[in-house]
Amino acid sequence: MTPMTHTMLKGSNVPVDAVAVRAVLRWTPGAGVPDVDASALLLGALGRVRSDEDFVFYNQPRHPSGLVRRLPKRSVAEGLTDTIEADLGALDASVDQVVIAASSDGDAFQQVPDLRILLFDAALADGEPLAVFDVRPETGEETAIICGELYRRGEGWKFRAVGQGYPTGLIGLATAFGISVDDSEAGGGPEDPAAAAQAPAAPTQAAAEPAAPTHAGSAPGPDSQATVLHPQPAYGYPPVAPPAMPPVPAPQPAASSQPAYGYPQGAGAPPAYGYPQPAAAAAHAPDPHFVLPPQGPQFIRS
Repeated sequence: MTPMTHTMLKGSNVPVDAVAVRAVLRWTPGAGVPDVDASALLLGALGRVRSDEDFVFYNQPRHPSGLVRRLPKRSVAEGLTDTIEADLGALDASVDQVVIAASSDGDAFQQVPDLRILLFDAALADGEPLAVFDVRPETGEETAIICGELYRRGEGWKFRAVGQGYPTGLIGLATAFGISVDDSEAGGGPEDPAAAAQAPAAPTQAAAEPAAPTHAGSAPGPDSQATVLHPQPAYGYPPVAPPAMPPVPAPQPAASSQPAYGYPQGAGAPPAYGYPQPAAAAAHAPDPHFVLPPQGPQFIRS
């Protein structure tokens, strides 16, 4: 027998004759319509979460018990859906309620048309919904709404149509039920584009590095005489003009224009970036009495 669908009014409740349920949020997308995200809070006897792990949402889509989870969004003929699935029969006895909520990304729910929650028996793949509730914001400024709640009643469960909104978004909803929110992270996620827009832009390279000072009347920098000085590779970085320098000496012979990275330097070669310079060529004259030592193991033929 196919169960009858209950069309619910705000504040009404119906018994849930299912061991596991799917709570499906559905709305009509379009230009200017913010995205909607489903979430669930598992509440104890005092109407608050037992720990932060009792909050199932887009950044924590699965409860540690595996009994409450957020399913991927789907596009259907009637619009977009976001779904929470809960195994009510296996939940710990300390869980008295499962709150099903919706939050909007970037705008209030007055911009979200045809928002409704549909409750299905999870054991039936294509069954009719057990209950349907059209969720209408009260003020139009809500950015988070409790659409409905599943709660224990005796040995079974019931579903209540709620429709209570919060203008403070998902953070306000979560903190109202005891979730701890880090102020340094609140609004820093991908669901909060306003935070990125308000963040100061990183300084550019030109702004971060002061320009090299200029000296009126000073001698030209070495880059202006690169053909007569000793050019040295700059590894791709632009050369930085040094302070005032003494007059440029006369061009050196071509033999002294070798790079200073391990090659012998001419007599007038500049310092090689702080490395010690080789001695003059005369100091390397061969010693006529020098004899090479024996090389490697010496084998004597027997």
